[in-house]
Amino acid sequence: MQIVLLTALGVGGATVVGSLLGFCFKKISHKFSDIVLAFAAGVMLAAAMIGLVLPSLEYGGKYGIIITILGVFAGAFCVNIIDKLVPHLHKITGVDNESHPENQEQLNKVLLFVIAIAIHNLPEGIAAGVGFGTGNTMEAMTIALGIALQNVPEGMVIIAPMLATGMSARRTFIIALMTGVVEVLGTLLGYFAVSISSAILPFALAFAGGTMLYVISDEMIPETHAHGAEQGATYSLLAGFCLMLLFDALLG
Repeated sequence: MQIVLLTALGVGGATVVGSLLGFCFKKISHKFSDIVLAFAAGVMLAAAMIGLVLPSLEYGGKYGIIITILGVFAGAFCVNIIDKLVPHLHKITGVDNESHPENQEQLNKVLLFVIAIAIHNLPEGIAAGVGFGTGNTMEAMTIALGIALQNVPEGMVIIAPMLATGMSARRTFIIALMTGVVEVLGTLLGYFAVSISSAILPFALAFAGGTMLYVISDEMIPETHAHGAEQGATYSLLAGFCLMLLFDALLG
């Protein structure tokens, strides 16, 4: 349990580390942030496949393929529904832009991005926690490492846009911190859910994998290809993916 708690704090803390770096580098270029985020997407993609989807097939037994497919789609569908149902939390910003509607529009877009990060941090945390249910601590740590690596650039890229809308540095940091707290809660939730019943492990692994695959496809890759750095982002994603393959080969 101690290592699970430390992992939860590490995964959530990576977002905080990224946000602190974001305060240091307030003018990060889109090209640089896209390449870093693409690398993280590659790491996350490999972690989802190696640590979640493939183990789901293995632990599912005779009906492993059916359980895994259902779990992947259920995870993706769940994140999609959450993404649509969560309200816009404009009041938490403390910014009065009523006299400047163009600023309010910019703030809305920034908050949607931040909320999207918070939304997918929950299933990412669950993915990290579920990984420990396999009993393979090293594999679970690999999943957590992949998630933590992609949390750092996410934490970095949300700071500058929030500051640009007129939000105070203190409130900006608190919002970034809360996105990390969501991930800590998700990790503990995933761990306890699998600990209670190992029977749900194959589906839980696939479900967590589906949430990660959805986030990569729906949010991360489109974001990294939206500002003219498509080629660099593609090679960066491949580099992140291959790095995780190397880790898995060395630690396996």
